[in-house]
Amino acid sequence: MFLTLFIILISLAILLDYTAKKRRYDMTVNMPGPFLLPIFGSGFIFKRRDVQDSLGIVRDLSVNYGTICRVWIFHQLAVVIRKPEVLETVLASPKYITKSSLYDFLELWLGDGLLLSAGSKWHSRRKIITPKFHFKILEEFVEIFDRQSKILAQKLEKHLDGKDFNVYPYITLAALDVVCETAMGTKINAQTDPDCEYVRAVAEITTILTERFINIWYRSDLIFKIFAPKMKERQDYAAKVLHDFTERIIEERRNALLIEQMNKDSNAPQEDTDVGTKRKLALLDVLLQSSADGKPLTNADIREEVDTFMFEGHDTTTSAMSFTLYCLSRHPEVQKRAFQEICEVIGTDKNKPVTYRELQNLKYLECVIKETLRLYPSVPIIARRMIEDTKIDDYLIPVNTNVSIPIFVILKDPKLFPEPEKFNPDRHLLENSDEKTNPYSYIPFSAGPRNCIGQKFAMLEMKSTVSKMLRHYELLPMGPEPIPVLNLVLRSTNGIHIGIKPRQY
Repeated sequence: MFLTLFIILISLAILLDYTAKKRRYDMTVNMPGPFLLPIFGSGFIFKRRDVQDSLGIVRDLSVNYGTICRVWIFHQLAVVIRKPEVLETVLASPKYITKSSLYDFLELWLGDGLLLSAGSKWHSRRKIITPKFHFKILEEFVEIFDRQSKILAQKLEKHLDGKDFNVYPYITLAALDVVCETAMGTKINAQTDPDCEYVRAVAEITTILTERFINIWYRSDLIFKIFAPKMKERQDYAAKVLHDFTERIIEERRNALLIEQMNKDSNAPQEDTDVGTKRKLALLDVLLQSSADGKPLTNADIREEVDTFMFEGHDTTTSAMSFTLYCLSRHPEVQKRAFQEICEVIGTDKNKPVTYRELQNLKYLECVIKETLRLYPSVPIIARRMIEDTKIDDYLIPVNTNVSIPIFVILKDPKLFPEPEKFNPDRHLLENSDEKTNPYSYIPFSAGPRNCIGQKFAMLEMKSTVSKMLRHYELLPMGPEPIPVLNLVLRSTNGIHIGIKPRQY
């Protein structure tokens, strides 16, 4: 009796699964991909829990099934695309800007900010925030980049002992200091006070969200709540700390701006309130003085954009800068050439503050960073969700399909980048560029209308920090090789190790 009931239930489940998938299956039947099982789809390819497998799994999909393939994870259909000509169709169009459902679990921290929003809300917020990255405002931030990288250089002095060390945690705190001051106009002194509650909350929620990204089961809020209650409790507490901090800063800045406006209206003598034109214009100030559809943004609106900038501008630059220092340490001839350029552009006084123009003129260092991002892209994969049935190339992609773009696979395609494993910054020099190369071959910052809004900000910060390290230290090839893993951003399971010694001029 029990066996009969079990067989009936299993048969019913398979029938319901087939019915739910049939339309999408029929539409993609001509698309290559791994073998399908009832109910589970191709989920068996993710059977290994080891996080180090994630990059290999995605790479194998692309290599084994071509430039466009499909994979079923239970009920969810995903299409993986790595062909630049097809990517241009997806990324260049304003139609395909809706983010994949894979990002949904980030909403707890980021709300419906620029990273996760779509449609008219995304367009409105993008229009508001874009002027924040005008070169005149970025020029003001160079002083912050320089000051925080100077603190970083001082913090690393204790490693002048001839031993290797993991540089990633130091870069993380420096990047957090930069993004807090530029996003909120406030100093948290993460490098000098790494035990402050806000810094610990950022580390905690980043760790937990990374775990949820890796474990596909934990992406479901219900499953996460049932099977990882203690982790959920820690996540919720960290999110509350972050939201409370941001809301307090917003309220303080809003009140300060109101007081300044009242003083202006009354023609009263104004004190140096460190607001508006008397200070560097933080993202928060831009949002406080902005409106959408004729209405001022609420504190909740502002918080989700500030939190989004904190998230996107912290981990990504940390990954890029850490891997850049690693690559320079392993390629002394490249490091020597980059240092020579720094001396020619900035000079030989290692304590001299760097300027915006000088950072702009570090052309070879920019190539070094670009080549690092080719080998170690901070965001290895991006994804979109189709909001309607869509024909792409020779295939029809059903509505609600997640389209995944494995950037890390594209950037190592030997047809696009000869000798793809070789670290060669010269391939990014203007004179070596090939006009025939599809611009969607190199997309570490994504591309099209939904490209990284802060890429110029990030490049300036990376140039400032890396150049400061090279002005103070010679980077040495010491310690284990990194083991890259696919998390929210590209990380290394064993850290990113280098050695340093004082720079000789």
